[in-house]
Amino acid sequence: MSEEVKTEVEDGVLIVTINRPEAKNAMNKAAAEGIAAAMDRLDAEDDLRVAILTGAGGTFCSGMDLKGFLRGESPSVEGRGFGGVVQAPPSKPLIAAVEGYALAGGLELMIACDLVVANEGAKFGIPEAKRGLVAAAGGVMMLPDQIPERIAMELALTGDFIDAARAYELGLINRVVSGSALEGAKELARKIAENGPLAVRVSKQILKESRGWSMDERYDKQAQLIGPVFVSEDAREGAAAFAEKRKPNWKGK
Repeated sequence: MSEEVKTEVEDGVLIVTINRPEAKNAMNKAAAEGIAAAMDRLDAEDDLRVAILTGAGGTFCSGMDLKGFLRGESPSVEGRGFGGVVQAPPSKPLIAAVEGYALAGGLELMIACDLVVANEGAKFGIPEAKRGLVAAAGGVMMLPDQIPERIAMELALTGDFIDAARAYELGLINRVVSGSALEGAKELARKIAENGPLAVRVSKQILKESRGWSMDERYDKQAQLIGPVFVSEDAREGAAAFAEKRKPNWKGK
């Protein structure tokens, strides 16, 4: 794992920290590779149920490292895109814990995550147009899927920022906290980690993929995905635990 990215595990939660505080966690090649490696680990290890992506030093991510850009460096990973995640997020849930700024590529990292917890002082935006660039790592494509198109258009064309209260009002983030965004994200992650891992993963898959399904095929496609869940050991364990008034012992099978 690169020094640009730190990881730790707490009770089945993989915490991934962009560790470039001196550069406000601007994304470079090494950091992108570190995040990609962490996402591979998340999906490969059965004991890991959910991940949190955050930044060190009070900033989530200020975007692409422009000094690296001028050197010809690309902060992307083949097959995964910018930041090692935007084009191929993990199959397990990923939560963004946002302090300070989530700007440009930083916002694109954030909206590639499934859930977002932000400190009340956080700021969000895609100011690429102010630098003669375009939010090409998913910003102009993905933002209209998450907030009203006219608001996404305004953010893209003006480059202006919005605060956490406005982002929450728009549905761009899930929770606003007055204290540590990471602690708030851990609380949310623990709730997810308590649930059946097969059910969580397939629920995420359906939520993401079903937007492209036609009305005629929706229930057939869903049935293909949920069939194995309903006959799994975990499904029986969940029912047994409920009947016996105890916590389930999930196996992910």
